[in-house]
Amino acid sequence: MTEAPPRPLAGTNGLFGLDPAVAHLNHGSYGTVPLPVQRVQARLRAELEQDPDGFFLDAPDRVAHARARVATALGARPDRLAMVTNVTEGIAIVLDSLPLAEGDEILVTDHGYGVVNKAAERKAAESGASVRCVRLSLHTPDAEAVREQVLAAVGPRTKVAVLDLITSPSAREIASPQLLADLAERGVITVVDAAHAPGMLPVNLGERAGGADFWIGNLHKWAFAPRATAVLAVAGTWRPLIRPLMYSWEHDRGFPGRVEWRGTADYTPWLSAPTGFALLDQLGAERVRTHNAALAEYGQRLLIERAGLRPLPAMPGLAMRAVRLPPGCAESEHTAKALMVAAHRRLGTRIAVRPWTGGGVLRISAQVYNRPEEYQKLASGIAELIAR
Repeated sequence: MTEAPPRPLAGTNGLFGLDPAVAHLNHGSYGTVPLPVQRVQARLRAELEQDPDGFFLDAPDRVAHARARVATALGARPDRLAMVTNVTEGIAIVLDSLPLAEGDEILVTDHGYGVVNKAAERKAAESGASVRCVRLSLHTPDAEAVREQVLAAVGPRTKVAVLDLITSPSAREIASPQLLADLAERGVITVVDAAHAPGMLPVNLGERAGGADFWIGNLHKWAFAPRATAVLAVAGTWRPLIRPLMYSWEHDRGFPGRVEWRGTADYTPWLSAPTGFALLDQLGAERVRTHNAALAEYGQRLLIERAGLRPLPAMPGLAMRAVRLPPGCAESEHTAKALMVAAHRRLGTRIAVRPWTGGGVLRISAQVYNRPEEYQKLASGIAELIAR
């Protein structure tokens, strides 16, 4: 019997502008910006249009100030972070800056985010390197088993490993601290896709980018920042080697300025990001994390008990959970999207479905705006949608 769900957190009503007719159980994909943060960003945009010259003249210094506040929230020094738009951009910057040669190998996993793996393939094609993809079972029981599988794939030419901290499709841990340490001992450069970490997990980047050479995390998912906002943390001697994807007037200022400045870009999401962290602190970051993790676990249990779906291994403390769909269901991009569309149209629910051979993966998220009855409705109706 499913345990009682967590109660809604006090002080969270009215914080978001989501459509109340839809159950938004997919916070992990795009997030949603709290209304207080939206208001800060709106004021910044109005300020920009009142005096564009003055705004862009001051923008580099204001971005640096915002970055310093973000760095404090993430336990990092401001000069070791750069603001970027998202993890995909951050990883593209890193791969473009790495000195790879013919015969070198980039290690990824089949749980990695699709466009990140494609970026690794492009870098390999341009440099003469190759990509080795570690095939991980969806049902591999724990981080230790994952660690052993990744290390077994490391060879004498493995130069770089691009690994998720928390995977997007399956909501599980890959880049554990022990795995990162083991790869460092083997001389492998580590690039961590930490898209889901800021705000959802306690983060302390410390001296060495969270134990990696490069660590990139989105702030627009769980840290209440506007889209598109992310951070690129770079360890040690790598910082002078980092180059942006385009040349700018700030290029000669070095890292992080050369990465952050891109002319007439919209900097208001980055300048608003500290307000998102402040709101999270006001609500109680640990309180929010505990609530969301319990609610996601509750939703997963309902999908198991009511819909008969198979659970996938979960890292404790995550606000995302995944279940396996039956064989033949959502095994292609087309059918996975069709199931997401059907869940919205027939159940009024937004979910994430990822294609996988042998049965796709359904992922749910939990945020303070979600309610237990939303997961109850999904669990009661998903079986019919799968049958269709």
